[in-house]
Amino acid sequence: MISMWDVLSSEFFNNLVDTLITNNTIRRNFLSVAEKNLYRRLVLANRSDRPQRVQEDKFYTIKNMAYSLDKALREELICRQVRCKVFEILVGKIFREDMEKRDAHRARYRYCPPGFLTISPGKGCNLRCLGCYASSSVDSSQKLDYEIVSRILREKTQLWGSHFTVISGGEPLVWKSRGKGILDIAQEHSDNYFLMYTNGTLIDKDIAAKMAELGNITPAISVEGFEEQTDARRGKGIHKKIMAAFENLRKVGVPFGLSITATRHNAEIVVSDEFIDYYFGEQGAIYGWIFQYMPIGRKYTLDLMVTPQQRLMLYQREQKLLKDKRIFFADFWNSGAVSDGCISAGRPGGYLYIDWNGNVMPCVFFPYATDNIIEIYQKGGNLNTVLDSAFFKTIREWQSDYSYLKPRAQVGNQIVPCIIRDHHRIARQIVERSRARPADEAAAEALRDKGYYQSLTGYGEEMARLTAPIWEEQYLGTNHSN
Repeated sequence: MISMWDVLSSEFFNNLVDTLITNNTIRRNFLSVAEKNLYRRLVLANRSDRPQRVQEDKFYTIKNMAYSLDKALREELICRQVRCKVFEILVGKIFREDMEKRDAHRARYRYCPPGFLTISPGKGCNLRCLGCYASSSVDSSQKLDYEIVSRILREKTQLWGSHFTVISGGEPLVWKSRGKGILDIAQEHSDNYFLMYTNGTLIDKDIAAKMAELGNITPAISVEGFEEQTDARRGKGIHKKIMAAFENLRKVGVPFGLSITATRHNAEIVVSDEFIDYYFGEQGAIYGWIFQYMPIGRKYTLDLMVTPQQRLMLYQREQKLLKDKRIFFADFWNSGAVSDGCISAGRPGGYLYIDWNGNVMPCVFFPYATDNIIEIYQKGGNLNTVLDSAFFKTIREWQSDYSYLKPRAQVGNQIVPCIIRDHHRIARQIVERSRARPADEAAAEALRDKGYYQSLTGYGEEMARLTAPIWEEQYLGTNHSN
């Protein structure tokens, strides 16, 4: 007997869906209805009983994601293979298989699994950027074996029902093992959709064409502002190479986005109208992620961090962009309300991070670990072994105590959600109590640096002071936007 899912995966159905979603009139009518239904469910019904402003932030974020895709389809920036693969994974996997496996995980372990993981298969990079969180360089040979990477992805798909994977680095396109690379991983795990953070300089016409053929990978390309700011941090001529990568991707219909490191020197630029219009309008970027510089990695320095006042400016400007521009543009810290707070340490729906040595860390920016996936495999364990560690459990307990799924009136300030950056004192206590080891020498040095500890704890306290009135009045109070 032919099931509904057999029909959904058939070539006929794929052709029908592709015809419908590429019809501008049909798609825009659908989006209009979907937007109203989304607002009704998220904001008006609010069955999860979250603060109303939190639900509004989620509504605008999801709405903007849909309209960003709509714009890309109108401008023919997404090829057919990508369209079919996204639909296959979103509907056939995430909305069906993921739900079944999450339910099975919850029944066995009494909590939902993470939604995804981030993995850095290699530390090597063809650039040597100022303040790199990974301390990457062309000289680094630290990397994971291809079979280990493949096993990690296979396990998280089978155990967690997770069909979304984030690839970081180093530079992912530099990584090679057993004669294979990151695009081979994407091809082998065609049931996953990959977001790859990359400097973009290696995306030539052949790489772009291969990405289009695969259909299940989108590059988030690093920019620091315009040419002057990008070249100042990444090297002379890098911005021109990024522009060439954009062109190669546009020509073959591979959707791409931006990865932006906000520092004290470029914070105002990366949220300016000029920046948004140039990259999202002229260059065709579909999404953008802001990562505020975190003082870890190569020659970490507190002097590159955005100041508390700049971070408040970023938050206010990002809120305006969220409502005034139909673009998906999120901040890993300031958009904490959208994710119900910190998503690290394998939180339900959240993620964990695995580096090139197999160290399993709560987050890309939390460089301390008690487990190593290679050692876990040698002892007969799997990814669930990591989730069960005391280190991760303690962080998840803090998340629950602070804000995650707390009653509406008790939700902690999610404008400052990050345990390692905004609540550094607590993070340090957990590291010491769990006897978590530093992932590299820079992380070890940070533990010894009293000035580092005092500065980050002071930073968190000042951010809490600056944002508390906003959280209490606009999120927990009665004054929220319409």
